[in-house]
Amino acid sequence: MSSLIASVRQIFYRPWLLASLVALASAALLLAASVGVTLQQMKQSESAQMNARGERFLERLEQVFGQLREGVDQLQTLPMRGCDAAMLSALRQVGLSYRFVYEAVYVDGDIACSSRGGEQVMRPMRAPDIQGPTYSYWLNTTTEPNENLAALMLGRGHFLVSTSRGHLTDVVDLPPGGSLLVVLDRGSRAIPVLGPPQSWPPAPDWPPPSRKALIELSDRLVYRMPTKSPDYQLVLIAPRASLPLKLNGMLWLLFPGSLLLACCIGWLVLQLILQRRSMSSELQQALRRGELQVLYQPIFELDSRRCVGAEALVRWRRPDGSLTSPELFIPLAENTGQIRPITDFVLQRVLEQLGQLLRANRHLYISVNLAACDVMVPRIGRVAARLLAQHRVSATQIAFEVTERGLIDVVVARDNLQALRSVGHQVLIDDFGTGYCSLAYLQTLPVDCLKIDKAFIDALGHDAASSGVAPHIIRMAHDLHLRVIAEGIECEDQAVLLNSEGVNYGQGWLFAHPLNARQFAELITRGRRMGGRRIDDEP
Repeated sequence: MSSLIASVRQIFYRPWLLASLVALASAALLLAASVGVTLQQMKQSESAQMNARGERFLERLEQVFGQLREGVDQLQTLPMRGCDAAMLSALRQVGLSYRFVYEAVYVDGDIACSSRGGEQVMRPMRAPDIQGPTYSYWLNTTTEPNENLAALMLGRGHFLVSTSRGHLTDVVDLPPGGSLLVVLDRGSRAIPVLGPPQSWPPAPDWPPPSRKALIELSDRLVYRMPTKSPDYQLVLIAPRASLPLKLNGMLWLLFPGSLLLACCIGWLVLQLILQRRSMSSELQQALRRGELQVLYQPIFELDSRRCVGAEALVRWRRPDGSLTSPELFIPLAENTGQIRPITDFVLQRVLEQLGQLLRANRHLYISVNLAACDVMVPRIGRVAARLLAQHRVSATQIAFEVTERGLIDVVVARDNLQALRSVGHQVLIDDFGTGYCSLAYLQTLPVDCLKIDKAFIDALGHDAASSGVAPHIIRMAHDLHLRVIAEGIECEDQAVLLNSEGVNYGQGWLFAHPLNARQFAELITRGRRMGGRRIDDEP
């Protein structure tokens, strides 16, 4: 396992290799997505074509069946019977009047005559496939390729009319391998009128519960065409295309576009890695060159405006005088593991700069922020013990602030925080209300104080959705016998309101901006109250 982890780390320390892997993975995903989109669109297009074709078939076939019915109805109304000249003329007239009537026949026993003349007269060779109260239907009366042979026959009384295969193929354009079926006996039997025979039913659970006309099966498309006759239904079946990947217009765009986007993703990843590695290297150099500095944000008692401590803040001032935001380099340091030497640096610098001040003012304390990696291991306790012994400062004067987001494993964090607290350190929950620390967890954690995030302080006195959060946190802290520090106080009204709610301590620009060690020491030694000017207002 350790060798695997080492190999993974080696990959992450090779920007070009990692960027190439990301580009390849992105290309594979994007190409797979492109193929999927193309296949889906091809299937949708195939279904849409089948739908349109089915609607067109239904319209045309209804014309065919309608003309056959009209033709045989017209013959049935004739008063004459037999095969005289008048009957032959009537038969020919029906054949000429209706486009889809190929032949009209009169049959009465051995007497038979046809609109087409000649001695050979079309006769049904089997019982009708559909025997309705009015009409009889013979389907697929011939399978021969001759288009001049009757393929569909309809009878009423002594009269028969038929349409030829040529007429049907003229109005119905079957897809390759498709068939036009007439479904009988409530869907239990199907006879092909055009095309090859098809297995019926097309699915084990036929008919499906869906009432949609187009049924999409894995290997076939089935279009159900409702008819005006209750005796039969028309069904068009076509095999699904194998959907070969063709470089159609969409793929010509998707494939190169996917590759180009994958290259862009790889390039962005490379730039991000190089930037982070560059900043990580600069941060490491900054520690060695002493570019990091510690400032102190004073914490005041709201009632007396007496300074009781400060929060140690780390700042990175580059050689050109510019400041790098902690929101940029602190997360980077946490991800790269550099946060530990930074925390040690802050703790050491606090005791170096303020050790004498802390020894002279036993009520004063400095709080140091801990990252999640130091909350999860007992390392920082040993470092603090060594430095406190070196500078002869009490453990009660160094507090540790942890954020809710740093409590990854509450059980492990509780044990490590309890170890710090047992030797005298105070434990503060920073930015409370912005993480996921529930009341149940908070009750089990060894905590001395809650710090309310500035966002909730800013909402006080405004019609904001979060304006009631701060009072709720204050009441909860009092119920748990915890002190409360309000962060980000910027106006006197906020300080007064918080004091009236039972908050005894606060920090923010109302009292002072972050101070350097000299300014903070002057604030303490001169015992200046901050009700008038701030110390950083002085020249």
